[in-house]
Amino acid sequence: QVQLVESGGGLVQDGGSLRLSCAASGGIFSNRIMGWYRQAPGKQRELVASITSLGSTNYADSVKGRFTISRDNAKNTVYLQMNSLKPEDTAVYYCTAEMMTTETMRYQNYWGQGTQVTVSS
Repeated sequence: QVQLVESGGGLVQDGGSLRLSCAASGGIFSNRIMGWYRQAPGKQRELVASITSLGSTNYADSVKGRFTISRDNAKNTVYLQMNSLKPEDTAVYYCTAEMMTTETMRYQNYWGQGTQVTVSS
């Protein structure tokens, strides 16, 4: 069974940094895209950043220049380095991956349970 396990969230002051990690496991045959979404209270879930297996990246305008996404294909792990954090970055951050498993042999989107990031002013 596929699992995406996130870690690295927490409480940080305005201007601080955090690094999120997400490790995928469970019969993975191919891992096409990995990324991070976030959802703040009362708001819709939004894309923060994504990265393909070849390393192409995409960022939300609000985090460009502050956040960096990277991945380790051998470990099926994606990272999100978040610098210069702002109170408006406060949200639950969700890892996502578009993967093919040996069981289904078709691409599906999988989600982690989320990790809380809180930036205090």
